[in-house]
Amino acid sequence: MSQMTYLEAGKRALAEEMRRDEMVWAIGEDLGRGGVFGQYIGLADEFGRERISDAPISEAAIMGGAVGAAMMGTRPVVEMRFSDFALCAIDELVNQAAKARFMFGGQKKVPLVVREPIGMWRSSAAQHSQSLESWYTHIPGLVVVAPSTPEDTYGLFKTSIRNDDPVVFMEHKNLWGLTGNVSDEEDFTIPLGKARIAREGSDITIVSWSATVHVAVEAADTLASEGTSVEVIDLRTLWPWDKEAVFASVEKTGRLLVAHEAVSVSGFGAEIVASVAEEMFSSLKGPIKRLGAPRSPVSYSPPLEDQVRVTANNIAAAVRAMG
Repeated sequence: MSQMTYLEAGKRALAEEMRRDEMVWAIGEDLGRGGVFGQYIGLADEFGRERISDAPISEAAIMGGAVGAAMMGTRPVVEMRFSDFALCAIDELVNQAAKARFMFGGQKKVPLVVREPIGMWRSSAAQHSQSLESWYTHIPGLVVVAPSTPEDTYGLFKTSIRNDDPVVFMEHKNLWGLTGNVSDEEDFTIPLGKARIAREGSDITIVSWSATVHVAVEAADTLASEGTSVEVIDLRTLWPWDKEAVFASVEKTGRLLVAHEAVSVSGFGAEIVASVAEEMFSSLKGPIKRLGAPRSPVSYSPPLEDQVRVTANNIAAAVRAMG
């Protein structure tokens, strides 16, 4: 095992996959100088500007070119800088990449990975702070990944690059500096659709993903000191999501809270809640609860930003209210 940051784990995964397969390449704005967060520093020196490719400021052109390149047999990694900016390329991703394999009867596949940094970070305001994962889980043909740890970033990024369907790979900006252990095995991968038990417990299940997993674990630690045993499930992959792991945990605890940074209204938490309510109602000891952001743009002002943030205190209070 090696210690590295969330950012370094993603860079290592990409470099290893580019060495393993010459068809893997990356395209986006400012990649040659290392990317806006430094995720590509040094890669152009090793692989050249043809494989670490700088593009004009046009998300639609970047995505459209990558979709065509993927259909011709390469494996592009598409850097969108911020998930908010990827909306400029939504047609190319949703109407082209996600549907091509189906519409051409399997004759063409679109093996690309779209990197979308998500979430609130350093007062980035309304157009740079969104978590839009539920938009993509709604679209047939897309895989959606949201890792919370360096090792999960490493293993899931490698799996995503090797996957033959388009993957939306959502990396939380507030996790770039998070340090953790990462496997030293170059062929280490994590399968899509398999959740991780971030903390074992017996009284209530909290399901989350991305940065909110760490907030949920913090809340669980607080609640443990009060005598409440909380199990925290990190989905890691939102589509496909691990129903088996979630259902097994709810069967054990009888209670469920889903917490995420995204707006609660129509958030992916609603899908989990609905699935548990429909298929596990008899196992529940009380009502299910969702916890997400209010339906409001994110403010630049730190105090106002905090008003929409899901915190450990919010989660702990919600658990207490559930009895």
